[in-house]
Amino acid sequence: MAITFLEQRKRQKYLVPFLVAVLLLTGFLLWRGFFTKERPLPLSELPERPIKQVEINFAVLEHPFLKELQPFEEIPAFTGEVGRKNPFIPY
Repeated sequence: MAITFLEQRKRQKYLVPFLVAVLLLTGFLLWRGFFTKERPLPLSELPERPIKQVEINFAVLEHPFLKELQPFEEIPAFTGEVGRKNPFIPY
């Protein structure tokens, strides 16, 4: 019994500092993530991107292949009984 008690005490000797370190690290990360103010970037550091123009080629819609396509038939609404009154009861 003395051997297991000593092994348990030795394990606790290393476990307590490890848990304290984990708690400190977690507290530090939470503090940095939630309680620090976000500093805005100065305008001089913002990257300048040119504004792109969008050009649509409507001539593609006049292609003969697209003219051959036909629309789908309209599907009529379902007229039968839908589902069960209580779908959660077993059959």
